[in-house]
Amino acid sequence: MADILRKVIAANRAGRCVSIPSVCSAHPEVLRASLGLAERLDRALVIEATSNQVNQEGGYTGMRPADFIAFVRRLAAEGGTDPDRIVFGGDHLGPQAWRRLPADEAMARAHVMVRDYVRAGFTKIHLDCSEGCAGEPAQLDDAVTVPRAADLARSCRAAGGEGVLYVVGTEVPPPGGARSEDHHEIPPTSARAARATCDAHVEAFAGIGEIGALVVQPGVEFSPMSVHHLPLDRDPGLRAAVAHHPGIALEAHSTDYQRPQAYVRLAELGFAFQKVGPALTFAYRQAVYALDHLCVLAGWGGGLRGRMEALMLEVPGHWQGHYHGAELALQRHFGFADRIRYYWPLPEAQAAVAALMEDLRGRHLPEPLLMQLFGTEVLDRAEAVRGDAVTRLVHATIEQALAPYFLGDDVG
Repeated sequence: MADILRKVIAANRAGRCVSIPSVCSAHPEVLRASLGLAERLDRALVIEATSNQVNQEGGYTGMRPADFIAFVRRLAAEGGTDPDRIVFGGDHLGPQAWRRLPADEAMARAHVMVRDYVRAGFTKIHLDCSEGCAGEPAQLDDAVTVPRAADLARSCRAAGGEGVLYVVGTEVPPPGGARSEDHHEIPPTSARAARATCDAHVEAFAGIGEIGALVVQPGVEFSPMSVHHLPLDRDPGLRAAVAHHPGIALEAHSTDYQRPQAYVRLAELGFAFQKVGPALTFAYRQAVYALDHLCVLAGWGGGLRGRMEALMLEVPGHWQGHYHGAELALQRHFGFADRIRYYWPLPEAQAAVAALMEDLRGRHLPEPLLMQLFGTEVLDRAEAVRGDAVTRLVHATIEQALAPYFLGDDVG
């Protein structure tokens, strides 16, 4: 399946406005909506799992790499999506999940993890050794990260990963977006640093594996209550930093919540891979909260938000340390960091959503309330989506956030 990515890279490097979306989520409704949109558009997409989310110990989803692929393929089969259009990617594969351990122990576990990812069928592998382990600096430089990444690539190859396409680079935003409300412009990676990192990895990976993309910062980011939008008129020269290595494009992380023209501009700047995650679960939350409010307005029940607030206060670990200031309740429910996404899999949250669906079961949804709570574009899009009325609204809202990422009709 990595051949799909090679086609996208080749087209982008040839100067075409082409990119492929990388969906980083394990939420079943996000995945159903993403797969359904790809099928209707007749396009490929990447579905990614992160090292904290999916690993040999289960991660926070409880899934191992083979479990995750089986899970996504089952959703694709249920929704009628051609499995051949799905590329599976592993994101931030390295010692991060065990970085509180000494480096040798954390890396030993990372070697097991990458072998499991490759054996399960992941063909896009992002090797990220940028965060320090016990006793090391928080962020490591190329002198340390490159040899560690190359060692992990050797484990991938030994596990049968000769055809794997690697993504490398240490210019990775913090998971879930910026850690503070910094309203200053986000500086892009310098072209000189990007070239040095790319050159170092290419040299270290010689005879081991094929590098397909370099992660760099183009100047996009989001924090709990604000979005740093891409300066559309700026070219930081990052495409030129990899131009001397055929077959390598750029990858952008934390592109969530950008305006649609930003994704076009990123493709023009050489970003063949554009990653999205929190914006899609944010859209899911938007949809179910809108449906909950509809129930309240119509006198049918509701109360999802109150149940989610009680759960987040009872189990605060997923948002404490990420949200600060006087607007904690707003951030818990509506923040761009979307820390609420970690609560949807919990039994209490699933029961709350099930109660909402029961309130809506068999109801005719009043058009004036739908127009009040959902945008016209979402309502129009819902007409083309499969499923009952509620499912169509939820999936259309998610699709609205994902659709701008599909660029280049005849590639991928």
